[in-house]
Amino acid sequence: MAYEKNEDDDRKGGRGGSAGGAFRGRKGCRFCADTEVVADYKDPTLLKNYLTDRGKLTPARVTGTCAKHQRALATAVRRARMIALVPFTVTGK
Repeated sequence: MAYEKNEDDDRKGGRGGSAGGAFRGRKGCRFCADTEVVADYKDPTLLKNYLTDRGKLTPARVTGTCAKHQRALATAVRRARMIALVPFTVTGK
């Protein structure tokens, strides 16, 4: 019995197309795309976009930042933590 593709296969993530766990292309670095945006330790609102709810730095594979700007971002977060603009950890409830 041969496999017959029906319309539901794409939605269920079965044997069809790009539904389910298919890989996407790279997101692209926000800092490379817009040169006006700089990873600065004095801008906690920008830095909080790259932190998890626990206060950890989000990986580059998730955010799409390039290696150069991920390092700059990590340095900016460390500096912001030292002067208490960004917390080291978030306290539990």
